Amino acid sequence: MPKKIRRIRTMVAVVVAVVIAVATAAKKVLPTDEDAVHGIPGLQVESLTRVQLPDEMPEIWLEYAGFDVSFNPQRHNPNYASWILTPSRADGEEERSNRFRSDNDVLGCARLDDYRNSGYDRGHMAPAGDMKWSVRAMDDSHLLTNIVPQNRRLNSGRWNQLEMLCRQWVMRDSILVIVSGPIYDSDSPQTIGESRVAVPDRLFKAIIAPMAQPVRAIAFVMPNEATRKPLQEMAISIDSLEEITGYDFFSSLPDSIQRSVEASAHYNRWNMRAIRP
Repeated sequence: MPKKIRRIRTMVAVVVAVVIAVATAAKKVLPTDEDAVHGIPGLQVESLTRVQLPDEMPEIWLEYAGFDVSFNPQRHNPNYASWILTPSRADGEEERSNRFRSDNDVLGCARLDDYRNSGYDRGHMAPAGDMKWSVRAMDDSHLLTNIVPQNRRLNSGRWNQLEMLCRQWVMRDSILVIVSGPIYDSDSPQTIGESRVAVPDRLFKAIIAPMAQPVRAIAFVMPNEATRKPLQEMAISIDSLEEITGYDFFSSLPDSIQRSVEASAHYNRWNMRAIRP
């Protein structure tokens, strides 16, 4: 066989091997179908990302790279965004972008003009900082289906602090499932832009560590305004968040475990370097 042809075949084999290796590594970023919630055989982590909403709440279900969105076309905002955070995803190297844009395939999605001169930030529900592992995930996180009008100082302050804490916690806990969304205190909230995008009165984040021993969860509710309250004072139980929102979080958990996990909010335990059973 001519040397030139041998070289070409060798190069092709190397390229194929690299592609297979990259694809294999990518599959390991998230839990596989075999990954079950600790101590609960058969319960998949992925099942914890779906929230049960009130029957009357409008919803368009959207699946993006790295996160999902329950979108409300009447509010022009997400009901919530949910995602699985892992150490490898929290430690991504993709540069932050600001390529905000409307998702033209989604009925009721806000437009960039709606936010212009509104006085509000385009606040991520699934944060761009958790999507630095992938160009596509970073790009998708800037779609306006994942955005709500957010107070600028809250966005760069306590909200950002909590996002960074989650990236620290996952390094200890292996996997976090996070759900984030807006809260409206009335049926007629303030709106911005020609689309009349609803402005949340408050924002929530629900977090569960499904691989922790034992499994634990916590929630936070923040006013959509500048606040100096420490995070500890805004931490609440999942049960309390369910009373506020009418949502049912982490409903795939067995009832006995759900009752235990959702009844408490031990903020200090979340900040321990090692959690003891």
